[in-house]
Amino acid sequence: MNDIESNFNNIIKVKSLGKKFGDLEAVKNISFEVKEGEIFGFLGPNGAGKTTTINMLCTMLKPNHGTASINGYSILTSSNEVRKSIGIIFQENTLDEKLTANENLSLHCRFYRIPKKERENRIKEVLDIVELGDKRYKIVETFSGGMKRRLEIARGLLHYPKVLFLDEPTIGLDPQTRAHVWEYILKLKEKAGITMFLTTHYIDEAEICNRVAIIDYGQLIALDSPDELKSKIGGDIVEIITSDNEAAKKEIETKYNKEVTENHKVISFKVDKGNRFLISFIKEFQTPIKSINLRRPTLNDAFLKLTGRQIREEEASTRDLMKKRMQMHRRR
Repeated sequence: MNDIESNFNNIIKVKSLGKKFGDLEAVKNISFEVKEGEIFGFLGPNGAGKTTTINMLCTMLKPNHGTASINGYSILTSSNEVRKSIGIIFQENTLDEKLTANENLSLHCRFYRIPKKERENRIKEVLDIVELGDKRYKIVETFSGGMKRRLEIARGLLHYPKVLFLDEPTIGLDPQTRAHVWEYILKLKEKAGITMFLTTHYIDEAEICNRVAIIDYGQLIALDSPDELKSKIGGDIVEIITSDNEAAKKEIETKYNKEVTENHKVISFKVDKGNRFLISFIKEFQTPIKSINLRRPTLNDAFLKLTGRQIREEEASTRDLMKKRMQMHRRR
């Protein structure tokens, strides 16, 4: 079969993809497709298999089984064409901080064999997109964390990729800088129409995506738009803190027939027409209430419903986990 496929509606196609490191199955037989021009999110905690999946799609890791194609090219048999079709923003800063922004981008131009006559315009264009044109000849080590991330985004765009992979693009940045980085990413989406594949464990970032795949322990749990995933929760979420949570949970389960969860001393349960429910609930509830809150479901609620746990920061970073996996692999 020809590597170049005729139908480009789905620019990424993944079929039964899997990866093991020794006895540890990091990615378990996942299949999905990404539409051309969309922002596609991989949502899950650190160690869920997000980075391993991206590394396979970017041809940096070979799968143990399954296959995938990007822009019509197989990751197994056409790795060079795949690499020409993608840009990558890594978790870790990969810039040479002793060089200027211009020198970093010039090196990347040579790496991707961008013709000399086009390099000047390309560098100016991508720096203008991320609003770093006035910093072109500044040493990168003088940049703030947000500026470095924006420069990495600019570098990823130099060769006009069809797909831009962003692996936890704002990890380690403060909330304000994260918001600014996302302003530039969304501006880029509008201007260039590039397909974006994002991995994140931040709920607010996943909300920006057109569709979100929830991944946990290497398995693809669900895939849909953020609104559709949240709609699976049903109703509103009531959160209460009481003077006796055990008594409160028993009362909610028996009197209101609701499924109750408790996290960090906050009791949660779902109701229909929350505003109406709350009025009678406060009047009738016997266990003393210290605080009460009513809110709409979030993607974190969807993740909790689908996996039985909340997205949270794991003790080991993804990088540390990958090191352990590689060590296990080498020992075999």
